[in-house]
Parts: sequence; C-alpha cells; structure tokens
Amino acid sequence: MLQALRTLLKKPPVIIGIVTALMFQVIFSVIWMTAYSGVNDRTHELTVAIVNEDGAKSQAIADTLAEMLPFHTVADLDNAGALDQLEHHKVHMVLNLPAGFSDQLQTPGSKAQINYTINEANPVTIKSMMQGVSQNVTSMINQQASAQGVQAVLAASGTPADQAGAAAASLTSRVEGTTTNLNQVNGMNNQMVPMMMVLASYVGAMIMGMNMQGAMGMLAAVHSRMSLFGARVMINIASALLVSLVGSMLIHVLGGQFEQGFFAFWMFQALFLCTFMFFSQFFVILFGPAGSVFNIIALSLQLVSSGAMVPRELLNGFYSGLGQYLPATYAVKGIMSVQLGGPGAGEAAGTIVIILAVAFVLSLLVTLFKKGRVPAAAPSPAVNR
Repeated sequence: MLQALRTLLKKPPVIIGIVTALMFQVIFSVIWMTAYSGVNDRTHELTVAIVNEDGAKSQAIADTLAEMLPFHTVADLDNAGALDQLEHHKVHMVLNLPAGFSDQLQTPGSKAQINYTINEANPVTIKSMMQGVSQNVTSMINQQASAQGVQAVLAASGTPADQAGAAAASLTSRVEGTTTNLNQVNGMNNQMVPMMMVLASYVGAMIMGMNMQGAMGMLAAVHSRMSLFGARVMINIASALLVSLVGSMLIHVLGGQFEQGFFAFWMFQALFLCTFMFFSQFFVILFGPAGSVFNIIALSLQLVSSGAMVPRELLNGFYSGLGQYLPATYAVKGIMSVQLGGPGAGEAAGTIVIILAVAFVLSLLVTLFKKGRVPAAAPSPAVNR
C-alpha cells in the first residue's frame, strides 16, 4: 500500500487534483469573505419610493419616514412611475400614503391604510428586508397616532385618567399596512433557480472545457488548430442547446415557474450556457491546465457579484463594478425576468451576446497565434519498384 501511495503521489493528475481542491478553499474563502464584508452597513444603497397621494396633510408623515428609513428614499414619483421603477429594479419597495390617509387617521373608529408594494423577482434578501421595513413603519405610525390621541384626550378638561387610558388603548391600532407582491415566487425552490442555474452552468462548462482541451491535445498532431477550433465551436453550440433543454425540462417537471414561457427560458439558458463555455474555455486555451485556476476564480467572483444571493447594491464598489463585466450578472437578470416575470430579458441577452463575441474572438486569436504542434503529414503511398 505504501508503494502504491508513493507511486500515486508522483502522478501529475493526483498532484493537480490536490492543488485544485486546495485552490477552491483559498479562492472561495478570500473572495467570499471580502465580498460580503460590510454588507449590512450598506443598506442605504437600497432605494424605497415614498408616494404621498394625500398631499400636504400627510407631508409631515412622509418626511418623517424619509428620515427614519435606513435606505435611500425618493419622493418625486407618482404611484405609476414608482411601480414602473420597481418593476425595472430601480427601487426596491414602494410605500404609498393614499388620499384621505390623514383624515382617516384623525377620525375616531376608522383606520388609515398604508400600501406597500414589493417586487419578488429579486434576491430573497430584498423581500425579507422590505417585509421587515413595512412592519416597522406601520408600528411606528401607530405609536405616533396613539401618542397624539392620548395627548388630545388629556388636553380636554375634566377627563378622568382611566378614560384617557381607555382612549389610548383604542388608538393603538389606527393604521393598517397592506402589502402587494409583484411577480410572486411560488416557493423557495423557484427563488433559488437563478443561483442554481449559474452555478450548475458554469461548473459544467468549466469541466467540459477542461476535458475537451485534453481531447484536442491528443488530436493536435493530426488536425490543424483551426479545424479543431471549428469543431469546438460546433460542439459548444450543440451542447448548449441540448444541455439547456434537459435543464429547462427538469425545472419544468419539478415545479418551476416560466412566466414568459418555456421556450424563452430554454433559449435564454442556452445563450448564457454557450457564453459560459466560450468564456471558461478561453482560460484553458490560453493557459492550458493552469487555466482551471482562473476558472475557479471566475466562478467565485460571479457567484458573489451576480446578485443571485445578495443584491449587488450591498456589495462594495470593487465587486459591484467587476460584476458589470461578467456574464453571470446578466444571466441572473435575464433568468429572473423570463422565470419570475419582469420587463424582459432583451437587455441582458444583448450584453451576454457581446461577452460571448469577445470570448469567441479572444479564443480565436489565441488559437491562431499560440505555438503548437504541426499536424503530421499524410503518409505517402508506397512506390513499387
């Protein structure tokens, strides 16, 4: 057994496997710990739209909310404009004070209503944070209404203390909050589809590229580099269509949402999977087996910066900016639209096509100019003498 151990430890595949496992630990630890550091301190980067349809009567309440909320707030939108911004992920919640809110608040026996609207086609952290905010806002305004009511009762001459207490008890629930959810998500499994698709697609593309590069190395002596590159392109396209079809069908069978239809989901997945293939294979074409290290780095960077788990607004400037140049960011945006609903995946698909074209051109240039073995000449026929 010891002899077998010594023999195995001398084999390059074993050494590469151990180093790869080590690099996963090092790279993921460094990137994830630095990317998510201080996330809770950057909640002010999220935006809440405060729509005051009650005019001057409720302006003081709207101003108090703007000062109290730990987010960036905008108050210059009407309800339709705010909802459009919410649909396009430019604001993260709409808080609406409807007409007559102040009058209902001051009318004994009636209840005022605040309307909250949340877009569920977002990372799950957005939904949970905004739901907590809506509860806190309703509770705060209830407390203010109660305090004002008690003060008014005590100011009335001759009112006994016990009656003031009874009045205070009746004023503790003067405000109700109603929440409307856009693009509702049917279960946590659907909420996690964007992250799962990015992770499975990139890891699959990465492993496929490594194996394909090894096979192409075996054929380099008998086929030209350009013929092998052309074969790579055809295999990538065909594989992206087939693999994404299987993946989309499995998600459908297992209860997945397809708000914009199965075909749109399949085609978009095929597009970003093909992009992942060319993107990850570029590093292997350029660096050979060492390209796997760059792919591990790219995988980790894309998982943290894509917005699949944590909103990109909560990341620091480095990771948020870097995500603008990585395909997973636009894959997540597009998946959320075609799967959960939203403004469509056209813009995301356009950016992915640009990244695909860049990866293709760079891979082609490396293939053209990188030194490699020359294909062996065809054997000449034997001459009879």
